[in-house]
Amino acid sequence: MRIILVTGPGGAGRTTLAAATALAEAQAGRRVLLVSEEAEPVPGVERLRPRPGADFRREFLALQDRSAAAFDLLGAAPFEEAELTELPGSRQFAQLRAVRDAAEGGHDLVVVDLPPLREALALLALPGQLRRYLRRLLPPERQAARALRPMLAQLAGVPMPAQWLYETTARWEAELAAVQAVLEAPGTTVRLVVEPGPGAARALRTARLGLAVQHLALDAVVANRILPAASEDPWLAGLAAEQHRHLAELRTDATGATGEPYGLHELPHLGRAPRGAEDLALLAPARAGKPVPVPEWAVEDRREEDGVLVWHIPLPGAVKEELSLVRRGDELLLTVGAFRRGVPLPGALRRCTVTGAGLVDGDLRVRFTPDPGLWPRTP
Repeated sequence: MRIILVTGPGGAGRTTLAAATALAEAQAGRRVLLVSEEAEPVPGVERLRPRPGADFRREFLALQDRSAAAFDLLGAAPFEEAELTELPGSRQFAQLRAVRDAAEGGHDLVVVDLPPLREALALLALPGQLRRYLRRLLPPERQAARALRPMLAQLAGVPMPAQWLYETTARWEAELAAVQAVLEAPGTTVRLVVEPGPGAARALRTARLGLAVQHLALDAVVANRILPAASEDPWLAGLAAEQHRHLAELRTDATGATGEPYGLHELPHLGRAPRGAEDLALLAPARAGKPVPVPEWAVEDRREEDGVLVWHIPLPGAVKEELSLVRRGDELLLTVGAFRRGVPLPGALRRCTVTGAGLVDGDLRVRFTPDPGLWPRTP
């Protein structure tokens, strides 16, 4: 299954392009599902609309039902569905749950209309971040209270807080793991929609870097609403000339000597707001094709030459001044500009100490020296 996650700066036309992509694939004979809160119905395309309010009420009432005995013991009055309003953050969880559900539907292609770029990058990072927090706060190997469940149930007759907490944590962990597996699957890629202008190159750099930190793939950039290059109107000609200068910059970033594995699709300005399937057909980018592979975070063994192992982490567009590394236990805390992630160390590197790092053409090279006290000795 292919999953294309569509995002871009606000107002760039990401919802329209998500619908156009879904239509083009459906017309090619594929079974397509469009996940979007905002897109209008598209002929021949199934649609799944996340409903944050209903999703929040359903999950809250289910949690309340599971905890009914404990709430009764505390004298808490249960909520009724009519008085529940969604809390901040409910929309993000509803979107992630919709992506997970879409992946289980048996479609050939799922096109997901994500929020604007910054919000989308935070959304894609959310499952991994929350799982990390859960593992730190409630490590599975320390959940010894599970062994006391039968005795506690007999003594109190109600689920005890520790039992409820561990059961809830296990359920959240399973759901988050399922979402993360979908996002990190080989068939899932991100498509960036931009309108050529002063902020387009910055949006591309943000997307490349944010996705690289999360080890996700950018498969294409769509330059939307391109004006005709030639016009007799001086005002329109000047506007088009400026736009094409920014478009040339995008072309360089997308197909230049850096060898980035994505292409640039250029779509015309229709001179009006897109209406109906005919207009969507005019705006369809290239077919989905095969997914773009994510660059590997490879460990290079240089013990014979330099006595170190080098971990290569691709970070296209990163600059040294915005980069920070901290080793904490078996994790490397990586900060690149506005993005931060705790990255589990590969097994071999856990027995090493960090002895240096360097950034070379978007390739972060972290040097590890084997710890003699932990590294297996060669007979």
